[in-house]
Amino acid sequence: MTTQPAGQTLRVSVIIKAYNEARNIARAVESALAAVARVPGGGEVVLADSASTDDTVQIASRYPIRVVTLARPEERCCGIGPQLGYQHTQGDFIYIMDGDMRMAPDFLVQAVAWLQAHPEAGGVGGRVVEQNQQGLEYIARAGRDNAYTAAGAVESLNMGGLYRRDAIASVGYFSDRNLHSYEETDLSERLRAHGWLLWRLPITSVDHWGHDTPPFLLLQRRWRNRYLFGIGEVIRAALGHAHLMPLLRNTRELRVYAVVALWLLVTLSVPFWPMPVTVRGIALVLLALSAPAAITLRKRSLRQGLYAVVSWGYSLAGLVAGLLSPRTPPMTPVDSIVLSDRTAEAATAATSPGNPCAATGSAAAAPWPQAAASASPSTPSVCA
Repeated sequence: MTTQPAGQTLRVSVIIKAYNEARNIARAVESALAAVARVPGGGEVVLADSASTDDTVQIASRYPIRVVTLARPEERCCGIGPQLGYQHTQGDFIYIMDGDMRMAPDFLVQAVAWLQAHPEAGGVGGRVVEQNQQGLEYIARAGRDNAYTAAGAVESLNMGGLYRRDAIASVGYFSDRNLHSYEETDLSERLRAHGWLLWRLPITSVDHWGHDTPPFLLLQRRWRNRYLFGIGEVIRAALGHAHLMPLLRNTRELRVYAVVALWLLVTLSVPFWPMPVTVRGIALVLLALSAPAAITLRKRSLRQGLYAVVSWGYSLAGLVAGLLSPRTPPMTPVDSIVLSDRTAEAATAATSPGNPCAATGSAAAAPWPQAAASASPSTPSVCA
């Protein structure tokens, strides 16, 4: 069922979570297979599909991996995908990546070695290299912080990481099946609350091809698919648990939203101020324009300023909606269907003396159909 050679127990499971990633999934699968082939002890690749309506599953089923999907498509969300995949893994170490990513060939080898040398660590990640440099979200992310690239101890392994199975077992489950976003933040806070260290290595883990949806249309889509509910959902999930206060302290967006909420409240209160109508009218206009003007000056872009203000409004509404959303107990097994399981073929290929991929991990030498070399932007996914 795996590429684990006889007599060894160390294994890695790579979960690729995807929804409608037909244009990207071959690249993701091939890179994961190549990276797993280099790991002493071998491993497996599992595609956790969220009931895609394109050819994602058909393409992935050509490869020596396990393909599983949701039995109930209406449960589709960012949090359920990793948990779906986790239920079908056997590895001692679990890596999670998106279907629009390409794994660096040497990352797993170095990450496994680092975790073995640091038993206090529950997870380790690497640098995430964004290939989409055009979208406003990615421009803002690049200018805001280096949370996806800074090496050393980190609060969260957003955009993927390699986790110790024992660490996941200690916090009950891998990913909260209720979350429409912030699932990696939730996992990181639960692990840290249980004393596990999270670390980012100064090496590239994945390349990421994000969505190319126009920003204002993206906000509408994220409202419809409830992605914007995630921040409220993750707070609700933490209520009554030890990681609630660290979550509130470490989630930068909450501080921004608190300031924005104050600005909105003050602006909306202007009509009730005990002042002449003219003064109130001027104050209302000035206050309403103050936030977009400040962001425009800071970003030196009117478009980014307007986008930030509109985004804040959507996000605040999503926070409230998420806090009020119903929850399924997160340890409830995800109903799933195994569509294809060809992992035994990976074991044969990995140990074959005539397969150069067994020694080098080169996707070019792998005995499966090859994806096109060129990269293409992904179809907007459930987590986009």
